[in-house]
Amino acid sequence: MSDLLERLRARGWRLTSQRRVVAEVLDCEHVHLTADEVHARAAGRLPEISRATVYNALGELVTLGEVVEVSTDGRAKRYDPNAHRPHQHLICSGCGLIRDVHPTGSPLAGLPAEERFGFTVSGVEVTYRGLCPACA
Repeated sequence: MSDLLERLRARGWRLTSQRRVVAEVLDCEHVHLTADEVHARAAGRLPEISRATVYNALGELVTLGEVVEVSTDGRAKRYDPNAHRPHQHLICSGCGLIRDVHPTGSPLAGLPAEERFGFTVSGVEVTYRGLCPACA
């Protein structure tokens, strides 16, 4: 059983066959899929699943905080199932592929106290951009 499915079971989220297949698709790889990509992969496993069901399930997962919606550069929203593990993103400027990365060290180390302007920092978002091997 996947990590996402375990978390959803622990929360008591009703796992219908449609919801289960959406969660399984999201948890297969840590590639951030669009809703249409989730639907295409889910339909490969459960042909009768509708696009509306996929959108509804994704919306519920985001509301629950189990999946993070990632929006970049006006492209289609993508869904990150890695909501509970601190990480940063590497985004291809060509095709929009998003991968999770886990650099060593604290991202706050690069922000000196005088550049925090008295803020108590509660979170950091770092995005790396470049071209994936397919686009390079």
